[in-house]
Amino acid sequence: MRVVFMGTPDFAAASLQAVIDAGYEIAGVFTQPDKPKGRGMKLAPCETKQLALATGLEVYQPASVRTPEALELMRSLAPDILCVVAYGKILPDELLAVPRYGAVNVHGSLLPRYRGAAPIQWSVLNGDEYAGVTTMYLAHDMDAGDVIFREATAVGEYETAGELFDRLAAMGAKLLVKTLGAIEDGSAPREAQNHAEATYVGQLDKSICPIDWEKSPREIVKHICGLNPWPVATMELNGETMKVYMARYTDTATDKAPGSVVSAGKAGLEVACGGGKTVMITELQAPGKKRMSAHDYLIGHPVSVS
Repeated sequence: MRVVFMGTPDFAAASLQAVIDAGYEIAGVFTQPDKPKGRGMKLAPCETKQLALATGLEVYQPASVRTPEALELMRSLAPDILCVVAYGKILPDELLAVPRYGAVNVHGSLLPRYRGAAPIQWSVLNGDEYAGVTTMYLAHDMDAGDVIFREATAVGEYETAGELFDRLAAMGAKLLVKTLGAIEDGSAPREAQNHAEATYVGQLDKSICPIDWEKSPREIVKHICGLNPWPVATMELNGETMKVYMARYTDTATDKAPGSVVSAGKAGLEVACGGGKTVMITELQAPGKKRMSAHDYLIGHPVSVS
């Protein structure tokens, strides 16, 4: 089966590697155009492009897939199936109609929950017990196509969005290969989504970073975990905005106002939150400094206990 692969970030690269390893013929790889990165803001290839070039695959980076030229290019590649994983753009119906088996997608949620961007991060932010991946046929509407396979996994209580992202990328890659095999032998199921149960999420930005200490310990811990590694939760401490990477629950009860420092020592920085409880900040980063344990930070930066 002849495959055209479309994807951009590392989540997509994992799926491309799995398709390569499975021995499928890959006619070409589409990624988003290179973007400036780093302090020098130099153009840098995405992870999927890097992998494709390293394995000798032809890479295409059209500025838009909604042009006659892009459609003709896809037709010239003559794919049997189109694999789309975190490509970054909604594809036009004309393009989806080119492959004889259509187009399939790997999405980082248990659809129809969390259609849209950043579903993995929102799974953690919302404190979900389970997350997962779905393969589906692409349709006109975003993430609304018929489901082929789903696979769920329990979310660890202190698992960060980055850690879950890596796990789901690997799960999605395996599920894509399973999906291609099922389509090829004619055994692939096809389940229409219940659109009434659909929920939608959007991209994260730094406006969500500040911790609301009025919330419960679990909401605060999940907020911190869900924004790790980006854009990272923040708190005010010693007149500075600190990035907060890790926290844990405590057994402490307190009558101090939410946001007050309850203790500061070897265990970390303990802060009062909603419901008369506390959380222990264990890893943070001061402006212009390296990420470090809260204990190491406190050695050189005493914090007054309220």
